[in-house]
Amino acid sequence: MDSLFNLLSIDKTLICLIIMAITFVISLIFTVVASIQLRASKSFFVTSILTPVIISAIISMVSIFLDSTTTGAIRIATIAVALGLIRFRSANARAEELTLLFGGVAIGLIAGLGYVVIASILAIFVAVLYVLLTKFNVFRFKRIGEEKLLKITIPEELNYNEAFDAILKTYLKSYELIEIKTVSMGSLFRLSYKVELLTKDSEKTLIDELRVKNSNLDISILPYIEGNKSL
Repeated sequence: MDSLFNLLSIDKTLICLIIMAITFVISLIFTVVASIQLRASKSFFVTSILTPVIISAIISMVSIFLDSTTTGAIRIATIAVALGLIRFRSANARAEELTLLFGGVAIGLIAGLGYVVIASILAIFVAVLYVLLTKFNVFRFKRIGEEKLLKITIPEELNYNEAFDAILKTYLKSYELIEIKTVSMGSLFRLSYKVELLTKDSEKTLIDELRVKNSNLDISILPYIEGNKSL
């Protein structure tokens, strides 16, 4: 199957805009389906939609910029260099922040190729999509991104294996013990659970009942971040 650049006999910059629009629809469908199974966070949802759109803009604009006689190897090398510009690392940054940084690099790259109109359209398109995706609660009717991190500090003499099961079953849809660690020089244990509350209003009651069991030691409920249990 040929590329759209070969199939459509219209201006290539217009083809680029068509590619961006089609990519948005494809990434939206993919992300919605994948997020339901993955039960991903809202951050993942926004990032997974915006990133393919930005990448499609970079690749298509670089392809347009290169002369039609350019060899495949040079095209690949040029695109690799373009994507190599996007090397950012931040342990504390949110996924949305990294995506918008990615978008800024893409806009600068496209503008630097001389396609300032396309760069402006991409900037407006990504900004509007970001606002819409973050403003509206797309998870209102879905069980996506509802996981919390429940951390319970207990005295070392307490048998934690089934000590909290009755309470957790009462107030949670699901729970999973994901980490056990010692704190305070080994005199206390801290249990970390990935949990999903039955209702948001049940947090205080849950904490109150857990405090009776753990001798009123520290209890916290935090947003759950995959792979980061020791916040």
